[in-house]
Amino acid sequence: MIALSLAEIASIVGGQPHDIPDGGRQVTGSVVIDSRQVEPGGLFAAFVGEHVDGHDYAERAIESGAAAVLATRPVGVPAIVVADVEKALGALARAVVARLGTTLVALTGSAGKTSTKDLIAQLLQRKAPTVWTPGSLNNEIGLPLTALRATEETRHLVLEMGARGVGHIRYLTDLTPPKIGLVLNVGTAHIGEFGGREQIAQAKGELVESLPAEGTAVLNADDPLVRAMASRTKARVLFFGEAESADVRAENVRLTEQGQPSFTLHTPSGCSDVTLRLYGEHHVSNALAAAAVAHELGMSVDEIAVGLSEAGNLSRWRMEVTERPDGVTVVNDAYNANPESMRAALRALAAMGKGRRTWAVLGQMAELGDEALAEHDAVGRLAVRLNVSKLVAVGGREASWLQLGAYNEGSWGEESVHVSDTQAAVDLLRSELRPGDVVLVKASRSVGLEQVALALLEGEVTGR
Repeated sequence: MIALSLAEIASIVGGQPHDIPDGGRQVTGSVVIDSRQVEPGGLFAAFVGEHVDGHDYAERAIESGAAAVLATRPVGVPAIVVADVEKALGALARAVVARLGTTLVALTGSAGKTSTKDLIAQLLQRKAPTVWTPGSLNNEIGLPLTALRATEETRHLVLEMGARGVGHIRYLTDLTPPKIGLVLNVGTAHIGEFGGREQIAQAKGELVESLPAEGTAVLNADDPLVRAMASRTKARVLFFGEAESADVRAENVRLTEQGQPSFTLHTPSGCSDVTLRLYGEHHVSNALAAAAVAHELGMSVDEIAVGLSEAGNLSRWRMEVTERPDGVTVVNDAYNANPESMRAALRALAAMGKGRRTWAVLGQMAELGDEALAEHDAVGRLAVRLNVSKLVAVGGREASWLQLGAYNEGSWGEESVHVSDTQAAVDLLRSELRPGDVVLVKASRSVGLEQVALALLEGEVTGR
């Protein structure tokens, strides 16, 4: 974070200093919400959670080097006391971003946000110092924490924005106004909370509505709901996709024998060949989105192609591919799941597993509301249509719908099976895996299905 005195911070957030030593102090380090992550000169924001009250760790934070604590009550150590820590954090982020000469890139979408954000970050980092959202910290707390990591040297700030309803992205863009806004797609993730795809489109489009006239909206030409957002912005529009009309597009898309996408990248400045290190054809759209942002920020097509071809996974449990010594390949894509990402992962499994035995170990896709039964049934059916050798549905009612969909599509015998929990899945796999098999593990984060992948690679399941 840029250096600020505690007096400056108190003024920005409308807080009251407590127990500040004579002469004051400066915050020169990161803002964190976990006292174990405190660094010298940092600021510890004390949140009250369901099981833990951050105020109880205020003294530990100061002992670890924090300059002060952002709190809702005096804590006996240097602190700035505010009515609401979350709102204060947002106000601080807004003020810091306003002081920096940083180009802010924001992106949203129903699927692929984190993978695309990681690609954009790796491209822009080649050009100038870049700060980006770690993992999926894309909400009202995670976004300010990321923005506050920017310093005077930061030239690009890449922020992933998530939403659980209409108005959420508008709030985030008020905190950190973007110059470039990217919308990837409108799918069915969290449809149970939104109420329908039209409501999701309304929420995602708040990003392009926030852009200034001198900004740029980067929109997916292949998604009709996203393409229509061009009418909702005063910014210039740049389209990406496989459509011929797209400004940044891919031609001659194919998969290598390992299931990695290869294509010819076309931009307004020329064309160049790309072969990604990532797995699955769905990453073509993500790469095109990243390429469009990089093109807008002045990178040449050859620079972009090299950057994309060298980029890897920065965030864990997203199509992490590991081959065991016995030749079994484990694909850990268990960080999260929705119908779009589940279908993409299954297609990637089918491509990677040509000539090999494939396993899809799948669990619940959460927050689908009334669509849950149909969507789980459809995923089970798709596994059969893609000739996945074995489907292992893990968990409760939704998992049983996965297995039932596979059965109704023509799965027979033990081609599909429903097991109760992660330990049962691990036991089954350990008893039946053969050298050369490919195993995909995927479910919503709440299921904890990453434990299956970790157990197959490291040892015993610790799980749920």
